[in-house]
Amino acid sequence: MPPDSTKYNDVDVTKKSMNKSIRVAVTGAAGNIGYALLWRIASGDCFGAAQPVNLQLLEIPPGMQRLEGVMMELNDSAFPLVHGIIGTDDPNIAFQDADVIFLVGSRPRTKDMDRSDLVAANGPIFVGQGKAIESVASRSVKVITVGNPCNTNALIACANAPSIPSRQFTAMTRLDQNRAVGQIAEHAGVPASDIRDVFIWGNHANTMYPDPRFATIEDVPVTDLFDIEWLQGQFIETVSARGKAIIVARGASSAASAASAAIDHMRDWWQGTNGRIVSMAIPSEGWYGVPKGLVFSFPCRCENGDIVVVEDLPIDAFAQSKIDENIAVLLEERDAVSELLGS
Repeated sequence: MPPDSTKYNDVDVTKKSMNKSIRVAVTGAAGNIGYALLWRIASGDCFGAAQPVNLQLLEIPPGMQRLEGVMMELNDSAFPLVHGIIGTDDPNIAFQDADVIFLVGSRPRTKDMDRSDLVAANGPIFVGQGKAIESVASRSVKVITVGNPCNTNALIACANAPSIPSRQFTAMTRLDQNRAVGQIAEHAGVPASDIRDVFIWGNHANTMYPDPRFATIEDVPVTDLFDIEWLQGQFIETVSARGKAIIVARGASSAASAASAAIDHMRDWWQGTNGRIVSMAIPSEGWYGVPKGLVFSFPCRCENGDIVVVEDLPIDAFAQSKIDENIAVLLEERDAVSELLGS
């Protein structure tokens, strides 16, 4: 091994080939999702084995002691790609010159809360974070919103960072896509890697539509393999209720799978999808009749760091009904937070 290399997890990391370090901010960094997320970022799973990172971690004041422990563990892991770590409860410090921001931290939904309560509780958090992004983040920052309700939280953050192009704000529906792929793989008895081009329309909520119409298993259309009754019935029901089922089974909400989906989302945005269709919720520019500005999950490809919506896919009556249902729900959420969106 050359003297200017480090061998880490059986991968040679050559210093001469390293890129300039990027600044990656993570909110809710000491929470369960943040904890799972940080090791994947630090190991190179997201940005690649030649991309150093500076981690800028945000927590609320009561979480700062726990964050200190997380930072200690990160240091103890001695990741070659981690060139610095800071922890803070001030978003203006955490987001300073950030190239990438994972907005993970939000108030979790409790059993006595409905979705409107969750929107009201979390909206103000994303006002402040949007303003901090506006003030101090890189002008080319890439933002993924994971904290729920993620579509509307992304809308709020975007509205409060008016000088940052809206296409740089996204919400995560990749977990729903991954769940859909998992169901198809299990039903077909094949590895998930054999499945392509399943994607999500709409909201990260139980109205979301996992669209199997363009999906393939080793180039064979999924619609040729499975009954339409299953694809429009149990398949959708299982994917849309998966989060609740996990809470019932393990007594806590999804954490590792959510972190893994966030890595998938940002890796594809950063490194490209190589022609694959993936799910990303972004502010609409009128695609498929979705009102402009509404943060909505579309079929997308990523090229050269940009998100490109796959346009002109045929929409049948069933798909249109699901798209319309999601538009209606997201318009209601937008109306509920209208005072947080500025002028």
